[in-house]
Amino acid sequence: MGFLKEFKEFAMRGSVIDLAVGVVIGGAFGKIVTSMVDDIIMPPIGYITGGVDFSNMKYVITEANEAAGTTEVAITYGNFINVIIQFLIIAFCIFLVIKGINSLKRKEEAAPAAPAAPSKEEVLLTEIRDILRSK
Repeated sequence: MGFLKEFKEFAMRGSVIDLAVGVVIGGAFGKIVTSMVDDIIMPPIGYITGGVDFSNMKYVITEANEAAGTTEVAITYGNFINVIIQFLIIAFCIFLVIKGINSLKRKEEAAPAAPAAPSKEEVLLTEIRDILRSK
């Protein structure tokens, strides 16, 4: 019974829940980026490069042979290019988010903090000093 209680405490900690939310949002964000690369960014790049579709680019090692019952063996480097572009977009988005967060932190740090009030000991020592000076 202690094991279940300990697991429940672990699973319900704020950091674990935050991590779970981050993973779910990250997965959804990955789908958005995949769609953006495949549907928005790659078509203009394909147009600029003369209609080249990166996702179909491959180096065929062995052709498919239906008579022999073999399938095509190929290195699909075009898909790899798409994944690299997706990574660069995600990295750039994360960079922008972190840059924004850091600029907010700098603004908070730049705001001068109110000077701390002197402690009781400092006030008493100051009064004693002033009394001694006046004598």
